[in-house]
Parts: sequence; structure tokens; C-alpha cells
Amino acid sequence: MLIMRTLIWFLYFWLFLIFSIPLLFTVRLMEKRNQIYEKDVLVNKIATIWAKSLINLTGSRVKVTGTELIPTDGPVLFVSNHQGNFDIPLLLAAISKPKGFVAKIELKKMPLVNRWMQAINCVFIKRNHPKEALKSINEGIAVLRKGYSLVVFPEGTRSKGKNMNEFKSASLRLATKSGVPIVPITINGSYKIMEQNSGLIRPADVEITISEPINPQDFKSYDANELMHMLKTKIEENLR
Repeated sequence: MLIMRTLIWFLYFWLFLIFSIPLLFTVRLMEKRNQIYEKDVLVNKIATIWAKSLINLTGSRVKVTGTELIPTDGPVLFVSNHQGNFDIPLLLAAISKPKGFVAKIELKKMPLVNRWMQAINCVFIKRNHPKEALKSINEGIAVLRKGYSLVVFPEGTRSKGKNMNEFKSASLRLATKSGVPIVPITINGSYKIMEQNSGLIRPADVEITISEPINPQDFKSYDANELMHMLKTKIEENLR
């Protein structure tokens, strides 16, 4: 049963992307015509539909709390723990506010996936190359200043379980340098969908908790390590 569910999931994953190719041409045409708002609406709609269908195919039950706390105006930096491969589709499905992701550079090599990630303003980062990572952080700051929201996983890699890895404070420069609110997010249980099952997909109960935003005037007096500790503590509290 798990093998069959996994095969169906991957088949759907790639078929959706293949059939979305004409939409990618539409997105590119809208960019050329400077129809940026219309393009952003279309891309967010497609990304949300795709993400929700991917989650539904796993058979998982997702409980989301705190969406009313997300600022409706202006960009924000979502700061989340990172338990598994499904965290990106989970957040795309759970949060209606358009957003890109600070993602590992390896995803940029995936055909079609990379095109859609670029369309939602994702930033790709080389985690083990400090100079390249800093360059990516600066790109992310520029994205936020343009008015687009981003999601960052300060752990840098999946924890594959409930215990969190250490946060990397450099990623929080995205908020401190761009002056946008920070919205902490706690993902609890996403590793049970795949990582806990040796790569096979199994239905799981997942909780996504969105905490109150932290405004720039509230964290501007903190240094990077203090801000990192405060966010990590908040996210860990919701895991308990």
C-alpha cells in the first residue's frame, strides 16, 4: 500500500509539472508585458493548487492555527523549523499569502520545479559556501524589499524528526536588513509523511502553528544571536 501510494504520488508530481508547461509560457509572456500583478496572482494560484493536491495524495491530515495573525499588507519573513521534504508544499498549501522560499541550490537543478520556484521568487542558496550563501542572502533581502514575502528554514537542513537542529543566525539578516516583520512558524509531524518511512509516503497528522509576528521596531535592538535564540525558543515551545 505504501509503495503504491508513493508511486502514484511521484507520477502525479511529474505529470502536473509536464502539463503545466503551457502555463509557464503564459507566465513568461506576462512578465514581458509587465503584467506583474496578474502574473503573481496566477503563479500563487497554481502553486497553491499543486501543493494542496500533493498533500491530499499523501492522505495526511493537516491542522493549521494562527493564520489570522499573518499581516495582510506588505512582505514578511516566515521563519520555520524544517522537519521534512513536505515542508514546502505544506506551507504553500496552508498559507494563502504569496511567498517564495530560501531553498537549497540542489532544487535549482530539478527541471520544471526550478522554473516554478523562480516564478514564486525563491532564492537558492549554497549552504556550505559562505561567500555564495551571503550573496543569496543579499538576493533575498532584495526580494523582500520589492514587496515579496519569503520563507526561511534557519536550520539549513531537515531535522528528519521532532528535535530541531541549531539555527544559523545569518539567515535572519533577511529580516534585519530589509526591515520586514518576522512570522515564526512551527511545523510538527511532517517528517512522519516520508522521512520516518525510509522514503515511502504514509498518511500522518501534521500541525502547523503560526505565532504572532515580531515587528522590526521590536527586534531592531537585538543582535543576530539574541534574535535567533528568541525565535528558536518560540518555535520549540509550540513543538511541545
